[in-house]
Amino acid sequence: MADLFKILTLREKKAVVEKGGGDAAIEKQVAMGKLPARERILSLLDKNSFHEYDMFVKHDGRDFGMDKKDFPGDGVVTGTGTIFGAPVCIYAQDFTVAGGSLGLQHARKITKIMDHALKMKCPIIGINDSGGARIQEGVSALAGYGEIFYRNTIASGVIPQISLILGPCAGGAVYSPALTDFVFVVENISKMFITGPNVIKTVLGEDISMEDLGGARVHAEITGNAHFYAVSEKECFEQVKRLVQFIPWNNSERAKKIKSKEPKTKLNIEDIVPSDPKQPYDVRDVIKCIVDDSDFLEIQELWAANIVIGFGRMAGETVGFVANQPMVLAGVLDCDSADKAARFIRFCDAFNIPIITLEDMPGYLPGVDQEHAGVIRHGAKVLYAYSEATVSKITVILRKAYGGGYIAMNSRHLGADFMFAWPSAEIAVMGPEGAANIIFRKEIMEAEDEDKMRQEKVKEYIEKFANPYVAASKGFIDSVIEPKETRSLILHALQLSVLKEENRPEKKHGIPPF
Repeated sequence: MADLFKILTLREKKAVVEKGGGDAAIEKQVAMGKLPARERILSLLDKNSFHEYDMFVKHDGRDFGMDKKDFPGDGVVTGTGTIFGAPVCIYAQDFTVAGGSLGLQHARKITKIMDHALKMKCPIIGINDSGGARIQEGVSALAGYGEIFYRNTIASGVIPQISLILGPCAGGAVYSPALTDFVFVVENISKMFITGPNVIKTVLGEDISMEDLGGARVHAEITGNAHFYAVSEKECFEQVKRLVQFIPWNNSERAKKIKSKEPKTKLNIEDIVPSDPKQPYDVRDVIKCIVDDSDFLEIQELWAANIVIGFGRMAGETVGFVANQPMVLAGVLDCDSADKAARFIRFCDAFNIPIITLEDMPGYLPGVDQEHAGVIRHGAKVLYAYSEATVSKITVILRKAYGGGYIAMNSRHLGADFMFAWPSAEIAVMGPEGAANIIFRKEIMEAEDEDKMRQEKVKEYIEKFANPYVAASKGFIDSVIEPKETRSLILHALQLSVLKEENRPEKKHGIPPF
């Protein structure tokens, strides 16, 4: 019979650790709309699936009175569990214990569970809520951050890495989430910045609040550092659960297949895209007419909204969508939207997710600001990502495909496996008005009625070039299709490309235009 005294002692020790920083600290956390670390984990994982490790790890700090302080669990909870029955590794920083500050042993708990995730080929989920490096430990704390960043990099493209910012995340701590695949933020709770308001005021004399500097909406709308925005922790956890249903557990698998469903939207795909090429529409309506159950999970919805990215399913299989959004800046590519698309394309390629591109855009955004912001370098990221990707790549040109934009949005020339175009597609070097003004400049200037002549020449240009048939005659477009055929042809293309293989030159790695 087991020693009852020792069992009771174990239970007492576990109870102390599970209390974290104590009742007062927990109450303060809850008052801010924040759950304690373990409750966050339990809210995210399947019921009764969490197994905690390294509960009794202690810090090894000896300076500045640290030898007299006991931090339960050293301020971080680590372990494994399941989400919808599939295994995940997880850690959550405990702000009630020394402000969740990171010391060497704290970091080693995190790197240990990260190593475990990589070895077991399952996702790693990190819940960040920390005051930053534990200054009493000096360089040891910095070493801990470095070891985490290294593992983020090694795991990249092998297992999905998900970060939840559920409190402060400042200084060096911000780089781990930035190295992960998806970052979740919550209104009034998440704070991310390299240097806080006090430092900025001291150095630059500028007054700014934590929320305005690095709050959730800032990173969801302005910086693009966040992929999902929620108004509560509960909503955030539901977003994470929804995401993991779409993605595979590692790079050697495909996402779990579910039963196929027909689109349920009441929208008619033939009525969505206006015949007038200048009239906007919501490309997400087109996506909902194509995907199973009209279920589309948009990513980075609030940032660089001139391009739409996200996951859907076709025939029960996960696919990634990259689509120009005519409702915002006419769907042009600019610095931010190029970054947004390129990173998503590379995630899909790394995790065996076919990429479907819906194109309707007049090209890259012109202007001094964009040129000086490096639109050449940023725009090249899209070209690189599509060219590099070896998963199935399918493009449908809905309407406009002008200039460099036509090439960039997964054209045949960048390795698209299937190229379809609606009859409304306009494929040309530039828009008809601009092209006519250049090509027929002399005729227009010499005409008695310049406006009438310009309209005639625009019409002539449209008839000759701004249609899909010229590109189709050269084999650049595989098929000109009716809008109602879009779903069935994409399904057929996906079915054909299940066993696709593509050989590339042997190399250590490419050098993308970062």
